[in-house]
Amino acid sequence: MERSFSPPFCPSPRCRHHLNAAGWRWIRWGSYHRNCEPRIIPRFRCSHCRVGFSSQTFSTTYYLKRPEIQLPIFYRLLACSGYRQIAREARCAPTTIMGQAARLGRHALLTLEHLRGDHEPEEPIVIDGFESFAFSQYHPLHLNLAVGARSHFIYGFTHSELRRKGRMSERQKKVRASLERTFGRPDPRAIENGIVDLIRIAARAPRELVVRSDEHAAYPRALRRLVGYRIRHERTPSVNARTHRNPLYPVNNADLQLRHNSANHKRETIAFSKRNQSVIERAALLVVWRNYAKEYSENRGGGSPAMRAGIASRRIGLGELLKCRLFPTRVRVPEPWRDYYWRKVPTRRIRNPREHRLLRAV
Repeated sequence: MERSFSPPFCPSPRCRHHLNAAGWRWIRWGSYHRNCEPRIIPRFRCSHCRVGFSSQTFSTTYYLKRPEIQLPIFYRLLACSGYRQIAREARCAPTTIMGQAARLGRHALLTLEHLRGDHEPEEPIVIDGFESFAFSQYHPLHLNLAVGARSHFIYGFTHSELRRKGRMSERQKKVRASLERTFGRPDPRAIENGIVDLIRIAARAPRELVVRSDEHAAYPRALRRLVGYRIRHERTPSVNARTHRNPLYPVNNADLQLRHNSANHKRETIAFSKRNQSVIERAALLVVWRNYAKEYSENRGGGSPAMRAGIASRRIGLGELLKCRLFPTRVRVPEPWRDYYWRKVPTRRIRNPREHRLLRAV
């Protein structure tokens, strides 16, 4: 950042000027040198809480030793590259890519809420569950999506852990039973609970809403639990042809984009996610790109889904999406996205998963 940089607010959540910068005063407090550009980083100090910080505190590359690879990693993840493939090109360890991908995912979650603001959907909402797995195929999951019927804007997503189903050999059934005895059985109402949270994320205030879905049995039960919402539920058989004339086409297309642009969701891949948390973070990356940076149609244009939904006036490139760091204390993050941000989504067969606990590098 340039030396003329002026901090917009106090970065300390404990300061009264963290949320409201009116009357805030700060002083310059020297600088420090680093090995990457810009070399000289100015430092500041809050005149009220006396906390010191720098211009890097307000950058998405805060605390990174390789800040120059952040944007290329974003592009590579959207180009369906695996962590080790990206690491070979960036000449770094795969764990470096994993850490930066997790940070990008957290930033994407905050960006989705920050850019959307108070906008409420003024179009029918199409819902569906994108099925994948984490760690192994004995641990499937749903990414429940809520997509605007006209704009194709993804208003939200939630994660639901599932029990493995479908045709299995006797050996596979015994393995599943053994795993369930050791690690427990997923909640049989996980999809229902996920849809309840999904609708509350898509439409924050109780209101009249048209929801379109397939004939999954959990959806009507979930919609009946939404007190105060006046919902007209339109159902379409999932066996219908998935063309653009299908009422479920917006969410079917979102499922297709998730499969097409994410290495961890490819069929028969070794790049599958090992943690549920990674599935969520990479999904957030794709959703923020699809909502704000991608054209509605690759061939015919039409603006971004956010433009079509009336949320944005122009397309926002990935570089601009990463321009400023967002603070979870300044962005209203809905449930259950708070757990997603702080990396509190467990993976049954991984002990002591790493949560996001850094106090300053939030």
